[in-house]
Amino acid sequence: MALHRSTTMSVRLALVAIASLFITVECSQEIMKNLSMNFAKPLEDCKKEMDLPDSVTTDFYNFWKEGYEFTNRQTGCAILCLSSKLELLDQELKLHHGKAQEFAQKHGADEAMAKQLVDLIHGCTQSTPDVAADPCMKALNVAMCSKTKVHELNWAPSVELIVGEVLAEV
Repeated sequence: MALHRSTTMSVRLALVAIASLFITVECSQEIMKNLSMNFAKPLEDCKKEMDLPDSVTTDFYNFWKEGYEFTNRQTGCAILCLSSKLELLDQELKLHHGKAQEFAQKHGADEAMAKQLVDLIHGCTQSTPDVAADPCMKALNVAMCSKTKVHELNWAPSVELIVGEVLAEV
């Protein structure tokens, strides 16, 4: 009888662990959706200021779509513009870790998740080579690396959810 109770308890613990993992992933995806939506809020301003084409908007709509590749240099310029408007960059156009962590926490991430996101972006910045001193291409490549890492964590939000949010705001 003790073995049966032990097995039952093990199964319950495993189910709780799986359920908490699912909840954590769901929460992380929701937080990433919130971060994405708030990060992209100044996009129209950047598009006007920089005379960016509509293809940049298309890239942002498809950002979290797995397998979607960014090749448009101007999307990288838009990412720099957005990051600058949100005061997430220092004077050398590098991620300001403290402000980026604050931004993540302001939009739903707890301290651990915010730090993990900043570390993830920092790691991508370090591992992504500079492209002929072109900060826009560097930003584009760092964004692609970060997107891949977020997908590996299973934190990427549903594209349908984001498009639905965008349409609701319009």
